[in-house]
Formats: sequence, C-alpha cells, structure tokens
Amino acid sequence: MIVNLAHRNHFCECAMNKGCSLIITTYNWPAALKKCLQSVRWQSRLPDEVIIADDGSNSDTADLIATMTKEFPVPVIHLTQEKKGRRKTRIDNIAIANAKYPYVIFIDHDMVLHPDFIKDHLALSEKGYFLNGSRFLVDETATQGFLKQETFSLTDLKNLTGKNGMNKLRMPFLMRFMARKYRTKDKDIIEVRGCNMSFWREDLVAVNGYDEAYGEWGREDSNIAIRLFNTGIKKKSIKFGGVAFHLHHNFASREDDARNMKMLQESMQRKDRWAVVGLDQHMVG
Repeated sequence: MIVNLAHRNHFCECAMNKGCSLIITTYNWPAALKKCLQSVRWQSRLPDEVIIADDGSNSDTADLIATMTKEFPVPVIHLTQEKKGRRKTRIDNIAIANAKYPYVIFIDHDMVLHPDFIKDHLALSEKGYFLNGSRFLVDETATQGFLKQETFSLTDLKNLTGKNGMNKLRMPFLMRFMARKYRTKDKDIIEVRGCNMSFWREDLVAVNGYDEAYGEWGREDSNIAIRLFNTGIKKKSIKFGGVAFHLHHNFASREDDARNMKMLQESMQRKDRWAVVGLDQHMVG
C-alpha cells in the first residue's frame, strides 16, 4: 500500500497546544525507569499521557510502575507483551495505536529528561517534519552513583560526567537557530536516535508505523525515517534543547546488524513508504 502525502499543506503548525503522548520503551531495568519517570514528573510542560511500551519485562517493572503512578500528574498506560525475543518495533506500534494525542514523543527508559524536554519538542514541532534529538552519554561510574540517589535535581544532572558535554546545554535561542531542516541525504536518514525522537501521529499512521521485520537490534528507526522521507516528511535536528541524559548500559548484541542494514539498504533502493507488517494490525477503534 502506498500513501501519497504530497497533497498536504505543510504550513507551520506546532503541537504545543494540541496535546502529546510520551512513549517510553522499557525492558527489565526498573532502576533506570524510576529515574526516567521521576524526570517526567518535573516537566515544565507535562505530556498529556505517558505510555510505557514494555517488551515483556518481569514483575519488578510492573510493580514499580504501579507504585510510581498512583499519584502521577497525568494518566499512565502500561502496555506489555509476552517476551519472545526482542520485539521493540511491535510494542512501539501497539503504543502508537493506543496514543490518544496528535503528537508522540519517543524515549527509552534509560533517558533522564531536562525539565524542559517536552516543552522543547513541542516548541520545535512543525507539520511536515519529525524531530530527532541527541543525548549526553553518562559514564558508568556516574550512572552507578546516580541510580543510588533517591531524588535528584537539575544541578545533579548537570554534574554527571560522561561524553558529548555540549549536549548538556539548553540554550533556547540557539535551539531555534540550530534546528536544521534536512532533506533526503542518505546520511541524514541513517543517523537518527530512536531514544529521542518525536512525530505527528498521523505521519506514523500514513507509513504504517515501525516495520516489525526489524525484530532484533538495529536500524528500525532509520527505516521509519526513510519511509517518512519518501512520503515528503523531513527531519529537523534538536541542538541545545530537548536535553536528555542517557544512563550507561552494556551494548545490546549487534549480531543482526548486518541483516538489518541489508534490509535498510533494500528499503532505500525501493523507496518504500509502507511497512508490510506494521501498525495497522494493532489499530483500535
């Protein structure tokens, strides 16, 4: 199925007052998820709902979510699935299908958010574009110490040590100035970070969401970016805003990367717009 979006009027329209769903992907790391959720609570502009997309975690994660969300300032929906290998694309599609708001922001459970993270994504949102942010990489020692803290402040986050120090900085004027708009360069498509991205939900529906053929690690975010590009949706990069602190963890297995890269290159050559096995099978209502 091919969806032609060329007829859309891509006028400048942001999502600040339209409502957003924050989707947090998680699997079996409740200590990190706790910090992530704590940072969601302190947002200067709260998401209108939080959807936790759980790829089959054990009961510790469910218990944490139940405890932390009893008095959460916005609705929290915990979606989970049976564990059958890594099926992140499937649970993300289920989350998109259940999202109630026109704008969706994706993060991973090991991302701790600056208080203006949601505000920045919404301020830079624009019809005809998706957003891709960066992150400060917290080192292993700092991560271990941070996870032991019961509470934390913005100063605590700024004092964390790690890599990509410029990504700690939030400077609203420069954020708007540096929000580069990319076209269809292959490098720009491939270099996206799924742990800090946001989209208009209707654009994800139009390309049938994530391609569930990308089951194990790698390239699923690049694939959806390719299909969005092929329907006329471009990428904007967030710098000096949308600040997030990425907690250290061991790398996932890369054994399927060669297969997934081959699939990605074939998708680019075909100029795919639609995921054959994707979002439509999970749509509700």
